Formats: sequence, structure tokens, C-alpha cells
Amino acid sequence: MDTAATAHQPEAAAPFSGIQHEALELLEWGRLGEHVAGFASTTAGRRVCRELPLAPSLEASRQLLAQTTELLALDGVLEGGLSFQGVAELSRTVQLCAKGGVASADELLDVATTLAAARRLRRQIDDPELRPTTTALVEELRTLPELEQRLRFCIEDGGRVADRASPPLAQLRRQIGAARQERRDRLNDLLRRYAALLQDSVISERNGRPVLAVKAGAASQLPGLVHDSSASGSTVFIEPQAVIPLGNRLRQLEGEERDAERAVLLELSGLVGQEQPALEHLQWVLLLLDCGLARARYGAWLGAVRPELDADPLAPLQLEGLRHPLLLWQERREGSRAVVPVSLRVHEGLRVVAITGPNTGGKTVTLKSVGLAALMARAGLFVPCSGSPRLPWCAQVLADIGDEQSLQQNLSTFSGHVRRIARILDALPPAGSDLASASGASLVLLDEVGAGTDPTEGTALAIALLKQLAERARLTIATTHFGELKALKYDDPRFENASVAFDVETLSPTYHLQWGIPGRSNALAIATRLGLDTAVLADAQALLAPRGEGEVNQVIAGLENQRQRQQEAAEEAAALLARTELLHEELLQRWQQQKEQSAELQEQRRQELERSIRDGQKEVRRIIRRLRQGRDVDTTSLGETARRAGQRLKKLEQQHRPQPERRDHKGWRPGVGDRVRVLSLGKAGEVLALSADGRELTVRCGVMRLNLELSAIEGLNGEKPAPPEATVKVRSRTPIGSRSPDVRTDRNTVDVRGMRVHEAEAAVEERLRTASGPLWVIHGIGTGKLKRGLREWLATEPYVERVSDAEQGDGGQGCSVIWPK
Repeated sequence: MDTAATAHQPEAAAPFSGIQHEALELLEWGRLGEHVAGFASTTAGRRVCRELPLAPSLEASRQLLAQTTELLALDGVLEGGLSFQGVAELSRTVQLCAKGGVASADELLDVATTLAAARRLRRQIDDPELRPTTTALVEELRTLPELEQRLRFCIEDGGRVADRASPPLAQLRRQIGAARQERRDRLNDLLRRYAALLQDSVISERNGRPVLAVKAGAASQLPGLVHDSSASGSTVFIEPQAVIPLGNRLRQLEGEERDAERAVLLELSGLVGQEQPALEHLQWVLLLLDCGLARARYGAWLGAVRPELDADPLAPLQLEGLRHPLLLWQERREGSRAVVPVSLRVHEGLRVVAITGPNTGGKTVTLKSVGLAALMARAGLFVPCSGSPRLPWCAQVLADIGDEQSLQQNLSTFSGHVRRIARILDALPPAGSDLASASGASLVLLDEVGAGTDPTEGTALAIALLKQLAERARLTIATTHFGELKALKYDDPRFENASVAFDVETLSPTYHLQWGIPGRSNALAIATRLGLDTAVLADAQALLAPRGEGEVNQVIAGLENQRQRQQEAAEEAAALLARTELLHEELLQRWQQQKEQSAELQEQRRQELERSIRDGQKEVRRIIRRLRQGRDVDTTSLGETARRAGQRLKKLEQQHRPQPERRDHKGWRPGVGDRVRVLSLGKAGEVLALSADGRELTVRCGVMRLNLELSAIEGLNGEKPAPPEATVKVRSRTPIGSRSPDVRTDRNTVDVRGMRVHEAEAAVEERLRTASGPLWVIHGIGTGKLKRGLREWLATEPYVERVSDAEQGDGGQGCSVIWPK
């Protein structure tokens, strides 16, 4: 990390002891950092990700995890993802300008593009509700728009100082352009005049000066300065005497131009140097964002999930389906074999886990996976697990993995292990310390503890060491082949056994971690499968019997078989459940398809019937037009035929009209404060008040305040409101269902006397569409044919409640009163 960035960091990386650095190397932490660096966007970001610093405190780790989470979500919703295009590393440029130096035009242009990129990123990230952590990070960011504008005004995109940057510079460039044009014109004139003396009609350049290719024999005929000759000596390159003064003048002007450009760059560098604190802070924020985005994209590529870090050092550790990140990288990138996940559930009182089993069974991979998971969570990385990983914040991850044999130091394998274990014990708190009050948990990983020496002494040393670590470390995971370590679980509740499974039939490990069951070496089983002499095997089995190891192995084998049977039963049950769910889903799909097909068939039939009805109605209207236009047709018979046909068509349409869906209201009524949907607007609103009878309500929908009838709203889930029980108060002879006073006026009266039945139907139907109460129809008495035709037609209309004769004062039997629904 550069000096400027480090100066602004709130917390520096945690200081590590030598044994902690060794643990990082043994766990291949640097290799994981290289993988993360591949997802960084800037040079500085890649450099920091390669180091992959660990947070010094629990709060810092939580901040890093929050940044990773927020940037991952933002990167997923932005089209093309979050981009750091235009961001450059400014540390050298800013320091140079702050010391009074002159930066190049390209370096100053990088400052401008970085400021613009930072402003764009701040605008994309700024959202305190969705992204509080990263928003706080960019909240105090100064993007210096005035400085950016000045830099872009003075420097063009190609890195050239613009003419507009300085009036003297613009004047010099105009003079240079004019001098070059004059020299070019003179050279072209000489090309024409001395064409016979030239080998080529092209103006060449030697030592930064224009020259003509002249034949060697004619060189004396063209006065000038010879700059070069061809390899054969047949051509000499001469700068004509006529343009030499112009060339000298151009050299002088170009020198003045460089001085003017330097003056502009010096001024701009001074402006940049004045903003050193703001630019260093901006560079640091961009670095944090780039590293956070790299962590997010790396975790998404691995399919990792966010871990939960507990402040309590003795908190449980739960890692379900944990996979080694480096092996997972090989699987994804190189197509190697699939990584077998392991699961660990360590409760509060557990201190030591002893993993046993055959070599190459995955014990060491399990150690490294747990160690890397603790380090990744501390560094703000997601963990390649399933479910919700949870673990205490680990201040120390100490490891003794691999062969420590050294010929230079005259160390054997055992001596190397002992020296490293001694350094591990020195890094841990002393025995008797309160682990719960520690600033963080300690995780110790030991591979083949006690190996490399006499088995008896190695076993004793391993037991004593593990008991000591149970007092001084939160969790110790050790792999071993010593059978005596398996019995520690039954004497001390702080110990637990685990083993890696081995398939005796195929003589190959399965890499599955079996929790709570100690492992076997399987040496005799392997020897039997490989065809070793039966007499040798029998003697070996007899030698094991007095030591009781044969019985122990039988017990372990029985436990493994029982675990295998339980696992197979669980897998069969899960498969059966999956098949049942698939069958249930298939049945639902088929039922839905049949329902849709039936509905579709009914809809097709209804549409066919409606088309037939429309065709019939068209025919009726055609007959009516003929009745209105014709003079020599039997209007009475045709009119009656058309009227009856129209009535039959309407009856058919009513019979086959789809019935509206009726929902069970179940007494739902809106209350004040409820959210309802206004049907006319299709929008949700809040009920502000209800009328005394419950039939009207006041709804606020956005900025509007609406007074609506109860039937004009529904619940957000589609509930229809149940109307309140009506209170009937008889005050007059007003017919039930009327919506206006039963007083006949010109507006609610239609006179159809003298019309035919079909003409009267049309006139009454038109008035009924706009009627808000009873409608009086004056048809007269006469023969009664018009009255009967209207009554028969009205009896078929669904929107007519009843029809009666009018009061004697309103026409009696010569007038009908129609009450709409």
C-alpha cells in the first residue's frame, strides 16, 4: 500500500509475529491473495490484494464485510457492473507536485480522469439506506471539479498542452506554423527548379532537418549543407541554403514553445500540489472501494457466502459444506476433480478436535480449509460454505503443517515440529488465562502431532500438548495416527473425535469428514485387499489382540457401518421426498393444464356463439333499416319478426354470458387507516373516514382526497367489501330501489306514442342507459299492442327491476313506470 493511503487509514494492518507469518505461508495465504488480485481494477488495488492484509479488530473486519456485501449488490444491479475506468495511481504525481516539481501533461491528465471517475463512483454509491458503510466512505470525498476543469482546459486528450492554455504559447505556435509553411513552400519550389539533379522528388529528413536527395555528381550545383549520403554513395542528402535560416528560426521557436509549455505545466502542478491532502484521501478511498469490489467479485465467482463474526471468543463455530478455496479455484479454472465439502460444528465448550484416518484422506485439507475460512472472514472475504457460516473473530491463526526438516540447520522432522510448536505456545496466552476476556480467539492447527519419533513418546507428548492447548487456545484441530488420542474424548468433554472416511472396497479415500467417530488406519484391510500372505495377516491380527486394538477397530467399524446405514437411509428418504415433490408438482401442472384447456374450450365456444349473435343482430338492424326506408313492404309483419328475433338473440346472449366471479366477502369491511385499492384509478390509498351508515368513505390516494361509495374500492388482496346491513325507514310511498324521487318530469319521461315496437324499444333503451331513477314511458292505450311488446321486451332485460302502471295522475294504464336495478 502506498504511503499516502497508509497515512489516511483509520486502522493499520495488525502487526504479526514470526509464527503468524509462518502460518500464513503454510496456509498459502499469498496464493489466495493472487487470486483475489485478479479481480481488482487498478494497479494499486492489485498490489494491496496480493498482500491481502488482515483487519486488526473485529469492528474493522465487520466494516470490510459490510463493504464487500454492499459493493456486491451494487455491482449486480448496475448495467456492466461498477467501473473504475479512468482511475489512475496518483501517489507519485501528487508527491512530485507537492514538492514543487513539474508533472508531465499525461500525468496531470490522469489526475483529471481520476477526479471524474471518483465523482461518478460517488454518485453511484451514495445511498445511506441501502449502502450505509460505503456511503460513509465516499461522503467526505472531495472530487475538486474546479481543478479537473482547469486541467482539461489546459491539456488535450492526447496529452498535449492546448493552445488556449497560454496566450504566449498560442502566439508561438502560430509563428511556428507559419515558418514551417514558408519552409515547405520554398522546398517545393526547389524541387521543381532542380528536378533534374534529384534522385527522388520527396522531401526527406536527417537529424531533424529537411533535406533533398541529390545525385552525387550534381551536389555542387545545389548550394546547401550536406547531412548524409546513401550507402552506395550515389545520393547525398542536402539541406538547401535557402531554408537553413528558416530551420534555425524554427529551432529557436520550438525551444521557446517548450519553455511556454513548461510554464503551463508548472502552474498546473502547483494547483495539484496544493490539493495534496484531498487527492491522497481520494486515492485511499478509491483503493478501498477497488479492494472491496475485488473481494465481492471473488466471492461471487466462488459461490461463497457472508460469514457472521462473533465478538465472544468462545462462541460456537459452524461451517456447513466448507470447501478449500484454492482447490475450488483449481476446479473452476483448470477443471480438476470436484472438491468434497466438509462440515464442522464446534460448540462453546469444545477445545480440541482430533482427526484420524489414513494418509491422503483429506485431513490436512480440512485443517487448511478451516484456517483459511477464519482468515478470509477476518479479511472481509466471503467464505465458500453453504448455509450461514458463523465463527468467532480469530486474532491468531497458528499452524504447524508439513515437513520442517532442514539439512542446513541440522534439524530432523521431529525437531522442526517441536521448534515450531514451541513458538506457537509462546504466542498464546499463559495457562489459566480467561479466554472469554481475550481480544479475539486463537485457532491452532497441528498436522501429524507427535509424529517423527518413538510412537510411545510421541503419543505422550501429543496428549500433553493437546491438554495444554485446551487451556490456552479457543480451538485446536490436530491430525494424528495415534490411537491413544481417540480416548481423550471419553475422559475430557473438551475433546472431540473426527475422521476421514475410507472405502475399503476401492482402497481409496472418500474425503468426507465424519464427526464424532474416530478413524482407523485400515492397514490390515488394505493389505488383505492387496493379497498379502494370510499367515502374515493372521499373525498381525494376533499381535493386535492383546493390546485391545482389534476390539477398538471393530467398535469403530461398527460405528462407521451404523453411520453409513443412517446416511443411506437419510439419502433414500430425501430422494423419496424429492420424487414425491416432483410427482406433486407434475400433478398440479397437469391439473392446471386441463383447467386451462377446459377454460380455453369454453371461451372458444362462447366466442363462436357471440359471433353468431352479432351476425343475427346485424341482420335485425338491416331489416329495421329496410323498414325505415321502404314504402312497399309489409312493415307490420317485418317489424314484428325483427322484434321477436332481437329478443331471442338477447336471451341467448344472457344465457351464455360468462357469470362474473363471486367471491366470499366473509364480512370484510374497511376501517379507518386500512389500505384499499380505488377501482377507478387502480391505485392504493388510505381510508381516512367512514360515513355513519358505512356506505361511503373518504380515501387519500397520493395527493388526492376522494369521497367514494363502498362499491368503488376493494382490499389489496382482492376482497370485496360487504355492504352494511340496511336500516329501512318508511317515510313515503317511494318504491324500494329507487334512487331519485318518484316525481315525473320531462327529463325522466319518454313519449313513444305512434312508434312501432322496435322503434320504441330503441328509444326506451337509450334513455335507460342514462337513467338514475324511474323512467315514465307514455305509450297510450289503443289496441295495447305497443304496451305488450314493450313489457315483453323489458322482462328480458337484466338491468330492469320491475315495470308497473303509472299513478292515475301520471297517465294510468297509458303510461308504464320502469324501475332500473
